[in-house]
Amino acid sequence: MQTLISPSLLAADFMNLKADIDMVNNSDADWFHLDIMDGVFVPNISYGLPLVSQISKIAKKPLDVHLMIIDPDRYIEAFKKAGSDILTVHYEACTHLHRTVQNIHSHGMKAGVSLNPHTPISVLEDIIQDIDLVLLMSVNPGFGGQSFIENTYTKIKKLKALITEKNTDVIIEIDGGVNLETGKKLVEAGADALVAGSFVFNSTNPTQTIAELKQL
Repeated sequence: MQTLISPSLLAADFMNLKADIDMVNNSDADWFHLDIMDGVFVPNISYGLPLVSQISKIAKKPLDVHLMIIDPDRYIEAFKKAGSDILTVHYEACTHLHRTVQNIHSHGMKAGVSLNPHTPISVLEDIIQDIDLVLLMSVNPGFGGQSFIENTYTKIKKLKALITEKNTDVIIEIDGGVNLETGKKLVEAGADALVAGSFVFNSTNPTQTIAELKQL
C-alpha cells in the first residue's frame, strides 16, 4: 500500500485558502488534515466548525479531523454535520474513551485516537480493536513547524507489534516534523499515513512535494 498523505491546512495560506484546497484536490494527497485547537488542551487556537463546514463544500478528498480539545464528546455530532470523515480524539482528553469511540462510529465516521509524545502505547491495549486509526504525535501538539521527536520511531514499532498481536487493521498516522528524511524512516518503521503541514505548504512546489512524500 502506498503511504497515505494528509496535508495539514493549519500551514496553508488563509488569505488564499481556496487556492491551497484546490492544490490538494488536484494533488496525490489522500486526505485533508484539519487541526482543531481550543487554547485549553493545547496552548493555541486554530479554527472551528464554520471553517470545516466551508472546506467540506469544496474538498474532494476525505476530511481527517484532529480534535486537540477538551471534552470532545460535546462536538462529535457537530463535526459530522460539518463534513468530517475521520474524527480523531486525544486519549489524554477522554475520560470514557470507549464511549467516545462508539459515539464517533454511531455518526458514521472513522474513529481515531491520538497520543501525545509522553503517552505510552500500552494505554491502547484495550481499545485498539475498536478504532480505525492511531495518530502518534511526533511533536508536542499545539503549534506547527516544531522539531521532530526521535522516540517516535520506537513508538511506531511498539504500536505495530500491538496491532499484529491483536490481529486488527488499524492505520498508523504520524503528525509533526514530517519531511522526506523523517518520512522515509517513519514508513520504514511501520507508519501508514503522514501528516505534513509546513513542509508541504512552505515548499516551492507543494504538488511535487506531496508526490514525493507519496512515494516514500
